[in-house]
Amino acid sequence: MVADSALRARERRAWPADLLRRVGVTLVVLAALWAFWEAYRALWMATGWTRPFTVDDLTMPPMTDIVGRLFEPLADGQPLLIRNLLDKSAFTMREALAGFALGAVIGFTIGVVLHHSRLLRRGFLPYVVASQTVPILAIAPMVVIWLGGKGLPIWMPVAVIAAYLTFFPVTINTIRGLDSAEPRALELMRSYAASPWDVLWRVKFPASLPYIFAALKVSATASVVGAIIGELPSSIQDGLGGAIINFNQYYSLDPTALWATNIVAAALGILFFGAVVLAERLVVRAAPEHVA
Repeated sequence: MVADSALRARERRAWPADLLRRVGVTLVVLAALWAFWEAYRALWMATGWTRPFTVDDLTMPPMTDIVGRLFEPLADGQPLLIRNLLDKSAFTMREALAGFALGAVIGFTIGVVLHHSRLLRRGFLPYVVASQTVPILAIAPMVVIWLGGKGLPIWMPVAVIAAYLTFFPVTINTIRGLDSAEPRALELMRSYAASPWDVLWRVKFPASLPYIFAALKVSATASVVGAIIGELPSSIQDGLGGAIINFNQYYSLDPTALWATNIVAAALGILFFGAVVLAERLVVRAAPEHVA
């Protein structure tokens, strides 16, 4: 117990240094990607290569122009583009967060049910897998029509689409995580005549946390993608999906606006991913099987 307390104290002291290291690595990776973009662009333009596509200021604008576009007005007399995109990101974030939470709850519930019933797992799991083979662009308009005009908020169908992309990884990893519980711990709980509910929450659920958080990392970014895609058939102009459609129409005149929007959308996905990583660090290290 003393050794465990000392270990946790060292981990808490090392947390700021570890955070700085992660931020530093992230900045180095971003700088490397920037350099690769500019080097690829310069080489293809200097040699005149056209494979896999012609490189020019329309297809690959300079990264300085893309970043600089964020701090230019959207149009004459309007606010900066980054201000506009941040407002739209806040709207998309609400949709993605609602879909992420809904999909995580549904995925975990399905995973628990299928874990406890081999018959249901054999009969139902193939349909869960098959649900992910249907293109999201084909499902999104259907969801919008089904849920539209029922008094729900306009973003609710978009949240459902985001949940559709979220639940599958959570379902699969929940099943795998619950199955990974230590057999000796299960045997001990049975010797104490523990109820299935106690076994689930005291042994199986803590053991499944690393698997669940691995799925949540994937689902976090998928929920953002689902929200943006869901905004397209919903004709929602308040989110990033509406901005992408709008700037796509004027791409030949102002390609940097669309690229800047893509950067903001990617940053939103990274924000979701980072929030899950932080939650994992706080929750998994407090799980009983981690400190035992």
